[in-house]
Amino acid sequence: MRFTHSENSQTPDNRVSGPIFSTFRSGLDRNVAVLAASLFALSLGEELWQAYMPAYLTALGAGGVMVGLFGSSKDLLDSLYQYPGGWLADRLGRRRALLIFTGLATAGYGVYAAAPAWPFVLAGLVGVMAWKAGAFPTTFAVIGDALPRSRRATAFAVQSVLVRVPRVVSAPLGGIAIASLGIIAGVRLSCAITVVLGLAVLVVQHRNFRDHRPTAPSQNAAHVRAVFSGMPPELRRLLAADCLVRIGEGIAASFIVLFVTQVKQVSVAEYGVLYAIQQAVAIAFYLPGGRIADVTGRRGVVALTFLFFAAFPLAVRSAASHAGLVGAFVIGGLKEIGEPARKSLIVDLAPDDRCASTVGVYYTIRNFLVVPAGVSGGFLWQRAPHLSLDAAMVVSLAGLIVFLLTPGAKVDPAEHCGGPHS
Repeated sequence: MRFTHSENSQTPDNRVSGPIFSTFRSGLDRNVAVLAASLFALSLGEELWQAYMPAYLTALGAGGVMVGLFGSSKDLLDSLYQYPGGWLADRLGRRRALLIFTGLATAGYGVYAAAPAWPFVLAGLVGVMAWKAGAFPTTFAVIGDALPRSRRATAFAVQSVLVRVPRVVSAPLGGIAIASLGIIAGVRLSCAITVVLGLAVLVVQHRNFRDHRPTAPSQNAAHVRAVFSGMPPELRRLLAADCLVRIGEGIAASFIVLFVTQVKQVSVAEYGVLYAIQQAVAIAFYLPGGRIADVTGRRGVVALTFLFFAAFPLAVRSAASHAGLVGAFVIGGLKEIGEPARKSLIVDLAPDDRCASTVGVYYTIRNFLVVPAGVSGGFLWQRAPHLSLDAAMVVSLAGLIVFLLTPGAKVDPAEHCGGPHS
């Protein structure tokens, strides 16, 4: 049996009212509203302390190598959690998966808050990443289950905004707490607040989330190879293009700040303003980008965002003035305009009976392939600072070309994620 849905099939029980959800469209499925509240609340808590974790580790006695290991462990767990997260969402249902991931993350926040020494923080990371990575495929599946194709990109845009706005709000508040209480006490207080938010999210998910589809597992959901082979050719080509673009981004990601501050000789404070401009532009264009993708189709907006990925490092390198750098970082913000469209395209193409598993395999492959990109960029940087930016542009441009050579997908709404309401 496949869950069906139409624009007018909402019942009063499927709507969520109240101030938390007042910014959403009145017909938005309650599950998407619960997901949105979860994303916002947990991001609001995590951003209180996330930027200060290296300093927290150092204050707890960790050396530089251990701080680096913490960062590498995050990247590794980000890859390892993706497919198991999607598999659980398909096998146990979206609600149980969300409760498991949120519970593990809340326990991880608690370990962070109580950590007497840095090894406990590494242990807590295993729980924290359960939400950040393990629940990621479930968010795709919830949107695919609940919304028709004509509204998915907008929903993904809202998701992206909800995750990123706390970066602007919470990080300064966490900094104030640290300045007032010291690094250890400040981070511990921030983590304790996040525990409270996590418990509140668990209550909201338990009381309000409803699984619409049966939880009987697909036989293919347990096998990565079967899930990959079940991807439509268009989705595999999108994955190939996305990998190239993200590898390109990874080559330059750690060196943009160094190029701007060392080669262009811009102060760290001025770089902070440029970065804020980039984030503001990204947030401002998520919703318009999602709406354009819903109205005109996904491919054009995805191609545009891949083009901006390639143009950003070139624009930074070519900037001859402060105004040029501002323009470059505006381009850096615009490279997020097609993110909702790309996520929607993944959901549109994913098979209906293993939507979350397909998303998990997609991101597992992509994230693993991106891991060596930063090291490659480091070798290029040592030879000449501009080489990492040049390589990033070339590799991202190759991803754009691969995407443009991919024929448009013909989606059968009865066979792909979300069923016939697509």
